[in-house]
Amino acid sequence: MINKPKKMAILVGGGPAPGINSVISAATIRAKLEGVDVVGIRDGYKWIMRGDISQVQELNVDNVSRIHFRGGSYLGTARDNPTKNPEHLKNAVTSLLRLNVDKLVSIGGDDTAFSALNIEKASEGRLKVVHVPKTIDNDLDLPHGIPTFGYQTARHIGVEIVKSLMTDAQTTHRWYFVVTMGRKAGHLALGIGKAAGATLTLVPEEFTGEKIKLKHIVDILAGAIIKRESYGRHDGVAILAEGLMERLDPNDLSDLDSVERDAHGHIRLAEVNFGDILKNAVRKRLENLGLKTTIVEKNVGYELRCADPIPFDMEYTRDLGFCAAQFILNDGNAAMVSIQEGRFVPMYFKDILDPKTNKTKVRMVDVQSESFFIARRYMLRLNQADFEDHHELAKIAATCNKSIDAFRKEFEYLIKEDPLYQIENGKPITTAVESNEVYQSKSKKKAEKDA
Repeated sequence: MINKPKKMAILVGGGPAPGINSVISAATIRAKLEGVDVVGIRDGYKWIMRGDISQVQELNVDNVSRIHFRGGSYLGTARDNPTKNPEHLKNAVTSLLRLNVDKLVSIGGDDTAFSALNIEKASEGRLKVVHVPKTIDNDLDLPHGIPTFGYQTARHIGVEIVKSLMTDAQTTHRWYFVVTMGRKAGHLALGIGKAAGATLTLVPEEFTGEKIKLKHIVDILAGAIIKRESYGRHDGVAILAEGLMERLDPNDLSDLDSVERDAHGHIRLAEVNFGDILKNAVRKRLENLGLKTTIVEKNVGYELRCADPIPFDMEYTRDLGFCAAQFILNDGNAAMVSIQEGRFVPMYFKDILDPKTNKTKVRMVDVQSESFFIARRYMLRLNQADFEDHHELAKIAATCNKSIDAFRKEFEYLIKEDPLYQIENGKPITTAVESNEVYQSKSKKKAEKDA
């Protein structure tokens, strides 16, 4: 019996990100030049985990050579997860073997990486697997300064949107609350806000404690609007990471009647329009202070995911695709692809998993970094100097018809819980974000190694 030459398969899981097609193209071309046939698995694990091997297509140089210019995914994508059911995991492995595949390139975020890890384990040596990390959230645990692919394009498009909103805000004398994607970390929100020069940006990493009080966020926004009004400006744009919603205290939403609840009466956070809640809460807060402000909420996210990649992501993802194919063709296995200081570095699954979640670790915004410090210094929001300058404080307090003492009583608590205040006063940051602790530990170990 003659064994047929084995194939390399490529699949995409999770949400879209600019640059997916560049990875598919580069990996396919590299494999074909080595004489290896390539098959594209449509819609991630959706079909093969059910034993259906009909949703596949042959990939060759002709049909992938120009797809790197375009957004979206040439192979589609889906969030179906084969690890939740042992039968589905078995079916996925068996389907790949039936397709004569012995090499798998998966493209996706932390969930897809976890699936790739389990596919490799379940195959018991019959499949080699390499994962290419993608997410516009920029929150995968890559070394500092290395973005996840798609992030730079998403930020670029996001800045263009915010730039137009800033002009509209100034023209119409209104505020925009822009909620950006970022389930856990605030990289995209901060990246857009800092580059665009938005009035202020709020990310979950700057808040202490496991849960964030809605009042805390509302007062930061209201305080920024009041301060802006004291300068004679009635407009602004606030960028808000959706990860704030993930850590919002559910008790603060208990009075909402318009959102869906589960069988136990708990609010389904995914059904909550975060921007709308903040808009109404801030508007009510300002009205109680005698101020009337037009606020418009805007969600920015889905229009970023399938944008055509900018040249940075086109080049970056072609490098990642090439390295993924080269690695697996050279018998590499069970690793995530990364480019560090211009060189390919495999990050092996066994080294990058968080033992608590069994998924890849989450990279958070470092609120002690110079980059964050600079971003904060350019934001317009209440700060320590405002409360130390009696003339400035009198002007701000008068804007909302408050005495200096009354204004202090309502808003000064914001300063004491601000990372910027703690940094400037030499106090330790107490932000309860696990991944920041991870990064601090890493930095300490690196310093000890360098010494």
